[in-house]
Amino acid sequence: MPVDPLWSSPKVRELAAQRRPGALIRLGREHRSWTLAVLGDRIGCSPATVSRLERRTRIADLALVHRAALEVGVPRHILVTSLAPPPSTAPPTTKVTASPHAEEDPMRRRTLLTATAAAGPAALLMGLDEALADTPAPPGAGPLDSRLAAARDLYDQGAHARLLAALPGLIADAHSGAASRRSLDQARLSSVCSLASAVLIKVGSYERARLTADRARTWAEVSGSPLAAAAAARELAIVLRHQDHTDAAQRLMTTAATNLEATGLRTDASTAAYAQMLCTLAYTAARGGNRTEALAMTEEAHRAARRLPAAVPPGRLFPVSPATVDLYAVGVHWALGDAGAALEAGRDLRPDQFPTAERKARLGTDMARAWWAWQRPEQTARALLDAYRASPGEVRDRPAIRSIVHELAERHPRTSGVRELHAAVATAG
Repeated sequence: MPVDPLWSSPKVRELAAQRRPGALIRLGREHRSWTLAVLGDRIGCSPATVSRLERRTRIADLALVHRAALEVGVPRHILVTSLAPPPSTAPPTTKVTASPHAEEDPMRRRTLLTATAAAGPAALLMGLDEALADTPAPPGAGPLDSRLAAARDLYDQGAHARLLAALPGLIADAHSGAASRRSLDQARLSSVCSLASAVLIKVGSYERARLTADRARTWAEVSGSPLAAAAAARELAIVLRHQDHTDAAQRLMTTAATNLEATGLRTDASTAAYAQMLCTLAYTAARGGNRTEALAMTEEAHRAARRLPAAVPPGRLFPVSPATVDLYAVGVHWALGDAGAALEAGRDLRPDQFPTAERKARLGTDMARAWWAWQRPEQTARALLDAYRASPGEVRDRPAIRSIVHELAERHPRTSGVRELHAAVATAG
């Protein structure tokens, strides 16, 4: 389909370079002789909302920007340029010392990382904010694929502070790589944004997580990668769920699962992604009180996972096995308010069935939530201790799990293990 000459004009290039997607939307709307009301009707919002969208330089709702831009015909590569953070103004020799991969003496690197982590989550989140708003100079600290794999390992370990410290440098290099406009480089940037969103969800920073998930979706769509699109959609749906937009999250996950299924699921990697989509959809439906769909999606996920090996190959974007689906079933039943069924679903699960510390700890935290709903403080504390020993971050950093620990300490301070757990989370933000 030919592109309108408008979008290759100097005016468009200037607006894209100035990072003004709203002005591009206005240009496209006026080019089509549409009023604010016409565009508002087409994207489902009021004329006043469209006006604000066009005038603002700060993006409040990237998904709405995306819909409006595509509706008026802004080409995707122009939209992506306008949404990207401005290039760094830092000199090329500047090093991003918050990244554990920066090129510097190993002892100095460890010292700087320790100091950054000691400054607390607020300092780490501020560093990530700055990287998202104004991309730092790429540190160029090695192949991006290996560094992304190392960052995923940090996530799998529950090493959230170390991952937050590493992300600014990783984001910088991923943005630099995506400038090639090669689909693989764009998919890598989407994966970095999805990973950033995942760890931000862990620590309860939902607004930041939504921003990074939105960016991940934009880059995934531009790249054309079904797996990157699935990962980005999943993170955004989880954020929406945490923000009590359960219906929107469910619609998003349904579309993502349908799109993935349409690819034919010809590989284990795509089948694992599909099973993961169904698991997340089941849990989202359960949180929305939709019992029938939650249980149906759980069963469909079990069917898909039967095609997967019990041992997850290393490096897989969606590390799903049949045991993973069983673990999600625990959460689904808990979310439906059936603690007894949740405990039954997790009865035969063992930590050695899961390849990562994060998943081993999730077994502990999910079972703890079910025991707590069942009013069993001793078993709750025991499960949380198991989780903490597998991955301290899964207990210390997640707001919902910290809340259970605090309630245990208030209501059952003499229960075995409670004092140890409370001490472990007492200094967490």
